[in-house]
Amino acid sequence: MFERVSTIEATHRINEQIRLSPVRVVSQNGEMLGAMPTAEALDLARQASLDLVEVAPDERPPVCRIMDYGKFKYEQKKRAARNAKTHQVQIKEIRLRPKTGEHDVDVKVRQARGFLTDRDKVKVTVQFKGREMAHIDRGKEIIQGVITLLEDIAKVEKPPMMEGRNMTAVLTPK
Repeated sequence: MFERVSTIEATHRINEQIRLSPVRVVSQNGEMLGAMPTAEALDLARQASLDLVEVAPDERPPVCRIMDYGKFKYEQKKRAARNAKTHQVQIKEIRLRPKTGEHDVDVKVRQARGFLTDRDKVKVTVQFKGREMAHIDRGKEIIQGVITLLEDIAKVEKPPMMEGRNMTAVLTPK
């Protein structure tokens, strides 16, 4: 003969699986009904068309709750899936120029702060075109200014470096 495999996990005992008597019962509304024999608690659960679920088996008497067990398991599964989701770190880039105004830099810093609070890395890039290549020091000043404005929530992963016509630095959240 085949054994019937229970689809219910061993995390909670429900209905006839509860062997101890008496049990402390909590209604589906959350109100305490008090200690009563297990058979009486099962009758209350059946009248409400719900299950009697042992939620605190280590207590004396054990605490049982009248609830829809299928709905309870579904919500637990959803909660576990939501907590298990991990953040995929992305590199967000903010681009500046050596002639970028102070207010515009502040706007970009605010944008970078948002990226860092969302746990993403930020690549700060200063682009040089034509004669601007003569003022690399100005680009370095801008990047250092951005780094100092964000040092409370970010650390430098890669210091400012020239890469062709761009100067870049990478910041990660602390």
